[in-house]
Amino acid sequence: MLVPIFTLKLNHKVVPQTVAVGKYDGRHPALTCATTGGKVLVHSPHTKRQEYNQDISLLNINQQITSLAAGRLDPEADGDLLVVGSPTNILVYDINNNRDVFYKDCPDGANTVIIGMLGSFTSPLTLVGGNCSIQGYNKLGEDTFWTVTGDNVRSLCLADFDGDGMNELIVGSEDYDIRIFREDEIIAEMTETEVITNLCRLNEYRFGYALSNGTVGVYDGSIRAWRIKSKNRAVTTHGFDLNGDGVLELITGWSNGKIDARSDKTGEVIFKDNFDHSIAGIVQADYRLDSNAKGDQLICVSVEGEVKGFNPATGEVGTTLMNTNVEQETIRELSLRKQNLMLELKNYAENSKLALSGEAAVLAAALSGDLGRKNGAQGKGGFPGLKGLMPGGNSSGFDTSGGGGDGALRPGQTGLIAGQSSGGAPMGPGGQLALAGLLGSPGHSLIPGGQSQSGEFPNFKLGASSLGESGRTMGMIPANTQLETSILVNPGNQNVPPFVELKIATTNDTIIRAALIFAEGIFEGESHVIHPSAAAVSNSVSVPLIPPKDVPVDLHIKAMIGQKNSSHFHVFELTRELPRFSMFVLVDNEQPDPRSSVHFTLNERPQRAFMWLNQNFLLSQNLVCEGDLHVTFFSLRGSGLLRIRMSQAGQFAIHTDDMDLAGNVIQSLAEFLKIEDLQTIVDFPVETETLKQILIKVDELHRVRTKLTAEMADHSNLIRSMVVRAEDARIMGDMKSMRRGYMELSDLNRDLVAGYNIRCNNHQELVLGLKQINQIIQKASRVRVGKYKNQVVTLCRTAIKNNNTSSLFKIINTGVA
Repeated sequence: MLVPIFTLKLNHKVVPQTVAVGKYDGRHPALTCATTGGKVLVHSPHTKRQEYNQDISLLNINQQITSLAAGRLDPEADGDLLVVGSPTNILVYDINNNRDVFYKDCPDGANTVIIGMLGSFTSPLTLVGGNCSIQGYNKLGEDTFWTVTGDNVRSLCLADFDGDGMNELIVGSEDYDIRIFREDEIIAEMTETEVITNLCRLNEYRFGYALSNGTVGVYDGSIRAWRIKSKNRAVTTHGFDLNGDGVLELITGWSNGKIDARSDKTGEVIFKDNFDHSIAGIVQADYRLDSNAKGDQLICVSVEGEVKGFNPATGEVGTTLMNTNVEQETIRELSLRKQNLMLELKNYAENSKLALSGEAAVLAAALSGDLGRKNGAQGKGGFPGLKGLMPGGNSSGFDTSGGGGDGALRPGQTGLIAGQSSGGAPMGPGGQLALAGLLGSPGHSLIPGGQSQSGEFPNFKLGASSLGESGRTMGMIPANTQLETSILVNPGNQNVPPFVELKIATTNDTIIRAALIFAEGIFEGESHVIHPSAAAVSNSVSVPLIPPKDVPVDLHIKAMIGQKNSSHFHVFELTRELPRFSMFVLVDNEQPDPRSSVHFTLNERPQRAFMWLNQNFLLSQNLVCEGDLHVTFFSLRGSGLLRIRMSQAGQFAIHTDDMDLAGNVIQSLAEFLKIEDLQTIVDFPVETETLKQILIKVDELHRVRTKLTAEMADHSNLIRSMVVRAEDARIMGDMKSMRRGYMELSDLNRDLVAGYNIRCNNHQELVLGLKQINQIIQKASRVRVGKYKNQVVTLCRTAIKNNNTSSLFKIINTGVA
């Protein structure tokens, strides 16, 4: 059982996700946290301030702190530096020497900050994730790295993703995407179902992640290894070898105060602990500087300032990380699983018993020949075993019309063939009707081929209608029952929005009692249950699907199949893939072309483009290549027409007014055709005009901001002089002048507050404008592939720095300056 080796109270509230640890003097670790009052708390147990004999010091930042990081930004320096991020700037501070290293304005904000080596850069960088952009600063404060993402950056992580010995940058943003950057080149993208709030490095090519909906998991390269979901929110994640096996586990701190450690390969919980309040951060350091310790301790901090430190396990045989309560909980879970399996086995046994009893009854009836009634007399044989097979439960007096024979069977004969009894007399109509109900649907016979073989009775089959009331109650269904699915585009109507219809049906008269569909990003909670009322059950159900984005989605379906009055059901499972562009419906080509378009040349045959269309769009039947490619789709999300053309010479054109959609189409096509580099010529007049208006507005906002800053500085100088004059009047007893001075001071203060509010609104509009510019640059890069994609981002950044708008428009349209 793992217990904390130290516990302490900071007596300050801690902002979540702003916890770091650094060796600011080069030797002694110090725990650093942001407090709710706009201050940075530094806990230094090994370097107490002599004048106060305290191990806690506070740094006044005087503004909201959004991110915090500590690390060796200058390899030649003795200690680590502290980076403090706020909504408008970042500050790099040398705590040991009590000086600012550099201060930078960040109009895009600093949502998350990390320090480390990136790619081929020869020195560490401070990487700042903000409003659709990522900036990197070296030790001198120089902006040496810049790139854009699709939305606000929420998490950053450095890891060797591709095994080339250099770190790649893993970025999680609010558009639900995880992007892997090799410097400024995107080498992989993974789409999740919610905002990515945390990323952490694990073993080799693995990294952990957390989403805002309570999901945590691990990616092995670009493939998800596992994930789990909780009703609580994962506040922070960290990679740490807690069990001493040499492999990092995923440590997660939750909003309910729970700490758990999970295997990076399976997600199995190997350790749990609980705080009284939500977790704020998890770090690691040799915090006790214990010479007997084998490494760092895991340090967990709560939002109320409670700190616990855990030593990793020794890894010796017989040691355990789990406490007794957790072991008992595990035993309870296994017992419950055993109980469910035993119940399932019991159901199987009862079904088998029912089937065997039914077969024995029919066989006995056949051998006795007492199924009919001779000369109108009641038949002698009534077998209880037939009760479960006959509709209504009757087992005696089958032949209600007379004419049946009661003769004994001789070896090799049967009384249930071709309407003849063993005595040679034909079976009465009532007996034949009874047999029809007994034998089930046409084609089901008690003896294959209707013939007996040397007095031996081989196995016989029972049809769906011959199951009887007991068979239906036990959930017996025909062996050939199958579950079929179909996916169609439903354009909707005035009252119902467009959707994709998933239809699930059985191949016979069995009913679907309930269905469970798992689909990432489509349903709230990622799952949807259909459970019709008993009166409304049938052999088919329909589910409306509305994919929010153009990404392929795996639909995992589980359906409960059985008879209408059954209390036991069979569970059928299957998986269907929803194509990437499933919210598009094929229309005729008579509509005029959209105004915007993308043109490029492919060294491919149109047949390959047809294959891509059939795989990525939801079509009633596959398209067949009959010369040039010319198809038109209509977006059910409101993006308008999408027209795709390709000639035999490889000239490709995409006509759509949605630049984001054009980028999705090109990226999907490049992935299918294995295209590494692709240059395109684009023409999006609406996007160009929008960008022009945004640039004009941003320029005006910058001028207003500069003017407001100058006015605020003038007012500040005036306030100083007015305060001095008012105080002089008070000391001299000139109450009239003092009163007039303070009234003027009050008016000036009111003007300052009004100017500050204007500046706040100005800043919000400026941030929104910069975000829109970054998003347009991101869209312009996505309509290219490979090196041309990265080239657009770099050239656009240079044009914006030089305030060269004409060059910026040319880069977006042609991909070159």
